[in-house]
Amino acid sequence: MIRSLCLVVFGVLAVLTCTPQSAAQVKIRDVVDVEGVRDNDLIGFGIVVGLNGTGDSVRNSPFTEDSLSQMLERLGVNIQGETIRPENVAAVLVTAKLPPFARQGSQIDVTISSIGDAESLEGGTLVLTPLRGANNEVYAVAQGTVIVSGINVEADAARATTGTPTTGAIPRGASIEREIVFDFNDQQVLQLALRNADFTTASRIEVVINRALGQQVATLRDPGTVELNLAGLGESPARILAEIENLPVEVARPARIVIDERSGTIVLGEDVTISRVAVAQGNISIRVAEMPIAVQPNPFAPGETVVLPQSFIDVQQPEPTNLAILEPNVTLSQLIEGLNRLGVTPQDMADIIRSIDAAGALNADLVIR
Repeated sequence: MIRSLCLVVFGVLAVLTCTPQSAAQVKIRDVVDVEGVRDNDLIGFGIVVGLNGTGDSVRNSPFTEDSLSQMLERLGVNIQGETIRPENVAAVLVTAKLPPFARQGSQIDVTISSIGDAESLEGGTLVLTPLRGANNEVYAVAQGTVIVSGINVEADAARATTGTPTTGAIPRGASIEREIVFDFNDQQVLQLALRNADFTTASRIEVVINRALGQQVATLRDPGTVELNLAGLGESPARILAEIENLPVEVARPARIVIDERSGTIVLGEDVTISRVAVAQGNISIRVAEMPIAVQPNPFAPGETVVLPQSFIDVQQPEPTNLAILEPNVTLSQLIEGLNRLGVTPQDMADIIRSIDAAGALNADLVIR
């Protein structure tokens, strides 16, 4: 058992104005999406065959047998009255994304996921599977050899599994059979949706576009939307967007710290600063080990074997750590350098950051997942 003491972060000594945020310059296409130009999700139910005894069991996945029987009947194989108990077949869900403006005959990637009790899809082949959209129309058909990144090895007394062998993919495994009707050049008003809504970034996009086109075409509607009025420009919307999407714009990034408690990952943004604060960190480790011993009676003497408990407790406390004072408006590199000087682990660093935020000295958004 390991118990860590709470990290102590002393009161804020002084709160000063944080430094202005720096801006990163990127292309407009990298920070916005065009309304109506998006992927469409496709899904289908299929069968993977050719597995090496790692498929679904009929007892736990009866729908696999039913699907296989229906497929064979469609192929002209009469199996009425026959009992099918294959171990090399698995029922799967096939998912894919239909890109915008995809044309008939184009190929897209598909993902294969087992829905039965199959142990692995390695070496299997997906049988021809129709992929449907939200309107239940078939837009693509998928077929091909499944590529699995996971490994499942089993012996008589041991089993090892790496990754997820019940999920695989088929690169360019689906052919598009139906196109989504959308005449982009008929659009006179377009909406640019910012992927990260921000008033400053949206305003800069408006200014950059109007300056490049020489007239008031872009209008800021809200922090997540810039509207383009293309009427009267004399060019097709596709050509105008081709000119707009490569324009450079300065993107204002919010100061943010993201902590993933499950993996212990900490990501700090470039503009993260803290006010002057004193930090002390320490922990105590307590280890308890149980080593019971068996006591037996003497040979030929009456009595029975008795198990006596035996416990060992080890308490370790590190050397006392002095307070570390972080000066006002400490930058990202200075903050990391200071925490590393204290010899803290990533988990302890996350606790320190949370404590600094609780003390009101963190000039950034704290996101905990």
